[in-house]
Amino acid sequence: MPRLSNEDALKLIQDTELLELGEMAYAKKQELHPEKITTFVVDRNINYTNICWVNCDFCAFYRHQKDEDAYILSYEQIGKKIDELLEIGGTQILFQGGVHPKLKIEYYEDLVEWIHTNYPQITIHGFSAVEIEYISRISKLSYKEVLLRLQRKGLSSIPGAGGEILVDRVRDVIAPHKLTTDQWLEIHRCAHEIGMKTTATMMFGTVESDEEIIEHWDRIRQLQDITGGFRAFIMWSFQPENTKLKKDHPEIEKQSSNRYLRLLAVARLYLDNFKNIQSSWVTQGSYIGQLALKFGANDLGSTMMEENVVAAAGATNSMNQKQMVELIKDVGEHPAKRNTAYEVLERF
Repeated sequence: MPRLSNEDALKLIQDTELLELGEMAYAKKQELHPEKITTFVVDRNINYTNICWVNCDFCAFYRHQKDEDAYILSYEQIGKKIDELLEIGGTQILFQGGVHPKLKIEYYEDLVEWIHTNYPQITIHGFSAVEIEYISRISKLSYKEVLLRLQRKGLSSIPGAGGEILVDRVRDVIAPHKLTTDQWLEIHRCAHEIGMKTTATMMFGTVESDEEIIEHWDRIRQLQDITGGFRAFIMWSFQPENTKLKKDHPEIEKQSSNRYLRLLAVARLYLDNFKNIQSSWVTQGSYIGQLALKFGANDLGSTMMEENVVAAAGATNSMNQKQMVELIKDVGEHPAKRNTAYEVLERF
């Protein structure tokens, strides 16, 4: 099958029946994953601080330093959370926070080193491009220097958070203080160049057009062609509850399951150089999360022992390992626990 053009993708999004899209995406998934293994990871989100100066309108999680419920976790608190994760067989922490206005590279180096020294068996998948950009600015270092210094202390990979829609018109509306599209891509390119793998994400359902969704896919597909450094693509819908963006733009509606599955299927067909696509059951719920496996997703993501950011915006879905195994088996696929590198650790 020839590579989809942007025009092809637009036609699929706007004119193709949902079930037909599902069949096409599932066939593409089977080409890449003929063994019919669906993976998941046992991990925990640890948000080391909720203090953030960026003030994204779509976020209900951030606080300012003066707020009563603002926090920075102590090493002891972080260690307790990791101990609890190890008790249930976890292998990874998704380690992110708000963009704290005063924390420089030395704070992050000490923090990563402490975790890596005390918990060498845990993979640190942490610090979004937004955090890396600000650490670089406040510490007067290049992106690559920041990444190298953190890598030396034990940072394994970085998540795709902060991508939202990689089109500056959209970013100027929903997060005007956040890094630009080119900066996000450059940070991921720098990570790939030092052998650090990353993930790519997309948050849809704010003010973007179909064409801008495709532009986002086009930018990450181009970078993946050059570096091959993205391990996976993860897409989720904007959760409007408790956000300033919803107050300022009351016309924004919560996205339907149909819309999510439609875009997921086209992403599987368009992003032909991404082997792994994750189902976003955290925002969609377990039923649509399961259905996503028929629309191109080959990974159920995380058991999500702790999730704070999406929960702050009103989505509070949860799932444990046993439930994930059952959901995967229920669609005729073979469940497997994986690590951050998508290597299978255990089959069920």
